[in-house]
Amino acid sequence: MQRLLIVSNRLPLTIQERKGDLHVELSVGGLATGLSSWYKSCHSIWIGWAGIGRKKIKEETDIVARLLSENCYPVSLSQYNVEAYYHGFCNRTIWPLFHYFPLYAEYSEDFWQAYERVNTAFANVVAEVAKPNDIIWIHDYHLMLLPKLLRERLPKATVGFFLHIPFPSFEIFRLLPWRKQILEGLLGADLVGFHTYDYTGHFLDSVHRLLGYEVAMGQITAADRVVRSDAFPMGINYEQFSSAAQDPKVQKERKRFHKKLGDCQVILSVDRLDYTKGIPQRLRAFSVFLNRNPKFKRKVIFILLVVPSRTGVERYMQLKKQVDGLVGEINGKHGTIGWMPVWYLYRFLPFHSLAALYSLADVALVTPLRDGMNLVAKEYTATKTDGKGVLILSETAGSAQELGEAIIINANNQEEIAQALAKALEMPEQEQIERNRIMQKRLRRYNVVRWANEFVDKLLSTKKLQREMEEKALTYEMQRKLASDFQESDKALLLLDYDGTLVPFSPKPAEAMPGAKLLRLLERLTKNPRTEVVLISGRDKDTLEKWFGGLNVGLVAEHGAWIKEKGGGWETIETLTSEWKEEVYPILESWVDRTPGSFIEEKEFSLVWHYRKADPSLGELRARELINNLSNTIANLNLQVLEGSKVVEVKNTDINKGRAALIWISREKWDFVLAIGDDWTDEDTFKALPSTAWSIKVGFGASAARFSLSSPSKATSLLRKMVGGKM
Repeated sequence: MQRLLIVSNRLPLTIQERKGDLHVELSVGGLATGLSSWYKSCHSIWIGWAGIGRKKIKEETDIVARLLSENCYPVSLSQYNVEAYYHGFCNRTIWPLFHYFPLYAEYSEDFWQAYERVNTAFANVVAEVAKPNDIIWIHDYHLMLLPKLLRERLPKATVGFFLHIPFPSFEIFRLLPWRKQILEGLLGADLVGFHTYDYTGHFLDSVHRLLGYEVAMGQITAADRVVRSDAFPMGINYEQFSSAAQDPKVQKERKRFHKKLGDCQVILSVDRLDYTKGIPQRLRAFSVFLNRNPKFKRKVIFILLVVPSRTGVERYMQLKKQVDGLVGEINGKHGTIGWMPVWYLYRFLPFHSLAALYSLADVALVTPLRDGMNLVAKEYTATKTDGKGVLILSETAGSAQELGEAIIINANNQEEIAQALAKALEMPEQEQIERNRIMQKRLRRYNVVRWANEFVDKLLSTKKLQREMEEKALTYEMQRKLASDFQESDKALLLLDYDGTLVPFSPKPAEAMPGAKLLRLLERLTKNPRTEVVLISGRDKDTLEKWFGGLNVGLVAEHGAWIKEKGGGWETIETLTSEWKEEVYPILESWVDRTPGSFIEEKEFSLVWHYRKADPSLGELRARELINNLSNTIANLNLQVLEGSKVVEVKNTDINKGRAALIWISREKWDFVLAIGDDWTDEDTFKALPSTAWSIKVGFGASAARFSLSSPSKATSLLRKMVGGKM
C-alpha cells in the first residue's frame, strides 16, 4: 500500500510533564488505542499534537527524536490555541451540539478563530510531510477544516476524513454559525466516513440543503469534483480482547476481584466522565431496579467505572458532584452491613484490570444518551469466550446498529432499563450464549483492521473515479483542437442545450433570459453560412420564440415536441394530443398542495411539476411518491414520466431531444458536429451523434458524452474561442 499519513488531534504517544521532567506515554483515547496496532503494520506516519506547548517541544530534542523514531510527527501548538481550540471550540461547541445538547453549546468567535488557526497549523505540517502518492487520512471533529486547507495546498492529494462522533440532523447542525465553513472544509476530502448510515444521511442532507450540491447514492457533485460519503462502523482488535482471559495478569486480577465480590452477580458500567454517557440516568435506573426487585438485594453489585475527563471544566465538575451524590444516595438507601450495591471507581484502569472486569461481569450496562460508536460494548462482548454474559445497550449508541442481539433500551427510560436488568440477570445461559456467539462472529469478521482497510480501499476507488472523470475533461489543448476543427470545417452543426448549458438553470423565465453578451455570441456563430446552430430546450415554444426568434437559428422546444427550422414555422415531429392532461393535471395539483414551494408548468404537449423552491428533502420525497403514482396512472396512455433537475415531467413516449436532433444530423454530410448539454434530457442527443462528433457534458457525472466542462461559463467561453474570441 502507498504511504499512509494518519492525522488526528493527538498522537498515539503523549508527552506528560511530572515534577519538571517530560515522559512519553501511550495515549488513552479510543482512536489511538484502536488504530495503534494497525498503523504500525503499515508504511505510515502519524501526525498530531504531542500534549505539550510549542516552547517546550522545541527545547526537548530528545523527546522529539523519540516520537520520530515511532513514526510520530508532532504539531506544535501554543497553550493559548490549545485552550481556545480544544477546550473551547471542540469541547464547548462541537461536542455538545453534535451529541444533541444544543443548550450546552457556546458560540464564541474567539473559539472559532482558534479552531481556524490550529487547522491551518496542521495543514502546514501535513503539506510539509506529504509526498505526491501519500494517502492522507484525517480523523475526527477537531480537524474538520483541514481537508479543504490541504486541497488548496495539494490539489491532487488523496484525502480521506472520518468522523468518530455523531453527525447531527440538519435541524441541529444548522444552529452552528459556521456550518457552511465546516461542510466546505469536509468536502475538501475525497471520501467522508461515518460510523453509521444515519450519520451519513444527516451529513448528505446538510450538504444538499445548505450548499445546494446534488447528492445521489452517497455521491456529492461539488463545484469541481465528486466526493463520496459512506458508513464504516469501526471495529476493535478482537483477538486482543478474546484472548485476554489467557493472560496471567488478567487471571490474577480476575481472582482478586472475584474474592472481593463473592457470589454476587456483577453489573458493569465503563465510561469516561461525560454528560453524553447517561451516567446519572443509569444510576437512577439501577435504584428503580432495586426498588422493583428486592430479591436481588445482597445478590448483585453494580461496578461503576468512571474515567476522569476534562476535570477543570465546570460542567464536568458538576457532573462529577452529581454522580458522587447519586452513588452515596443509592448505597445509603439500599446498602446493608457487608453489602454495598454500587462500587464506584473514579480512575483509569490498565488493560489487564479492565479485561478482568469484562470477563467476570454478568451484565454490561452501556447506556449513552448519544454516542458515535461506543467500543466498550464490543470489547465486553469479545471477552465472553464462554458465551456467558448479557449486553444491555442504548439504541442511541452507534454500535446498536451492529449489536442487535443485545437488549436494546431507551437510555432515558428508567423503567425499561430496570426491566432489562432483571431480564439480563435471569436470562438462561443458553440464550446468553446464542446471542453472544452471533455478535462475536460479526465482531471477529469486521475488526479494526478490516474497518481501516475498507475505508482506504473506498478512498482509493473514489480517487480512481475522479481520475476517470478528469480524463473526460476538455483540456485547454483539446479546446484549441476543437476550435481549429470548427474553423477549418465546410459544414458545421452545433446542437446547443440552453438551460444549465449556456446559462445557469433557473425556473423563473426572467432570471433565465439570455443576456446581451450571449445573444451577440450566438449571432456571431450564425453569421457564418457554413454553420447551422440549433438551440434545444425544455422550455415552451413561445418563450424560445420570444428570446431567440430574431436569430438565424433552429429551435427545439419542450424537449423535442416542437421544432422550428431557420426561416420556417413551428411544427411537431408527429401528431400529438394533449387530452391526457385532464387526467394528469389534478394529480400534479394534489402534489403542489402537499409540497409548499412547488408549482406546475403547463406546456402544449407536456406537464412539468417543479420543486426547486420547495424544501429539498421534502421535494425529493414527494418526487419519488409522484413518480410512483404517475407510473400506474399513465400505464396505457403512451406517456412517459421523466425526472430532471428538481422537476418531474410527463410527456408523450416517443418525444426526446435526440429524435429532434436527428432531423438536422441526417440532413447533411457534416464534417463538424458539436453537441453540448448538461442533464439526462441531453443524453438522447449524445447517443444520436456520429462517432466523430464532439459531445460535451456540462457538469460531472456519468454521461454518453465524450468530454466534460465544469460550468456554463466554460461552455460559452469555448464558443467564443470557436469564433475567434478569447477563451
